[in-house]
Amino acid sequence: MKNLKTIFSALLVFLLIGNSFSQVISEDAKRKITVGADFFTDFWLGTPEDMKLRAINQGFNAFAMYNFELGKGNTLFAAGLGIDNHNMYSDSRIENINGDTIKFAPIADDYTRSKINLTYLTAPLELKIRLKSGIKFGAGVKIRYLISSKDKYVGHLPGEDSRINITRKTIANTEDWAYGFTFRFGYKSINLFGYYQISDIFQKGLGPEMYPISVGLTLTPF
Repeated sequence: MKNLKTIFSALLVFLLIGNSFSQVISEDAKRKITVGADFFTDFWLGTPEDMKLRAINQGFNAFAMYNFELGKGNTLFAAGLGIDNHNMYSDSRIENINGDTIKFAPIADDYTRSKINLTYLTAPLELKIRLKSGIKFGAGVKIRYLISSKDKYVGHLPGEDSRINITRKTIANTEDWAYGFTFRFGYKSINLFGYYQISDIFQKGLGPEMYPISVGLTLTPF
């Protein structure tokens, strides 16, 4: 419930701020520039068989794109920059984030939270179709560079009496570059969003062959 409240609060703040900016930007600028955010959950594939994931693995993307008109129709090509943030909550924890091979071990003791977090600098490229009715379609690719990786654990550790809250930064053997396909469909400023990553999080043979599929909503105040 706490996570849902956080997501709804972020949505409300983004809409209020975006609406304020939208009122002072011309219609021509709105057509040429798209600023938005994706609110989504990740479905992680390729995880270890004994790992159980939480149902909701919330994430957030923010982006700005410049739209190039293709002819005089409703088709646009867009390119831009953004920041992507992914989380994976599970009942497992990385044994050694600096190990030669990254391995997840199930948590036997009482715990509140165990997750990994990945943040990327992104370069999205999209082909868009905007109809006069307000309906929008979009498909493209996203190239991403990893700028931060960490795991967080809240709970007990074997042999410890007190609970701990610990964050470990820079997970070893992660791939610097990631890429995948994006899809959008919606009406005016609200769109359904999907991202299918085709590259693994970890280097081949040095960690699980896992990668995310993201599904959620895109909000584009302008």
